[in-house]
Amino acid sequence: MSIAIGLLIIRLVVGLSFMAHGAQKLFGWFGGHGPKGTGGWMESLGFKPGVLMAVLAGGAEFAGGLLFAAGLLTPLGALLIILTMIMAIFAVHGKNGYWSTANGYEYNLLIIAVVLGVALIGAGDFSFDALLF
Repeated sequence: MSIAIGLLIIRLVVGLSFMAHGAQKLFGWFGGHGPKGTGGWMESLGFKPGVLMAVLAGGAEFAGGLLFAAGLLTPLGALLIILTMIMAIFAVHGKNGYWSTANGYEYNLLIIAVVLGVALIGAGDFSFDALLF
């Protein structure tokens, strides 16, 4: 029982956080800049067209977070989150080294490890995966 609750807590915190990040990009919620503002930033990184890239990134974060939080198709949700974090490492954080205090990739790698671990273990008893499969 405690393993299932632990997995639920991890899935909810990580998944809902990613949904919120996606909502920032897609809808401008939670202090985000929406597709246009995020798109301008993405173009400054070399991703063109910026608005499309912002929508794709926001969609991956939102959908991945939703699936991960719900424990529904958890490996797919984890994959979307992992791909988003890999892109963040290559586009922004990797050149700054490891430590997050220097805007490095430490945090991104931590997220990758957590979601990969949950995907390999399974979403737990309190998940839609357990209910459906």
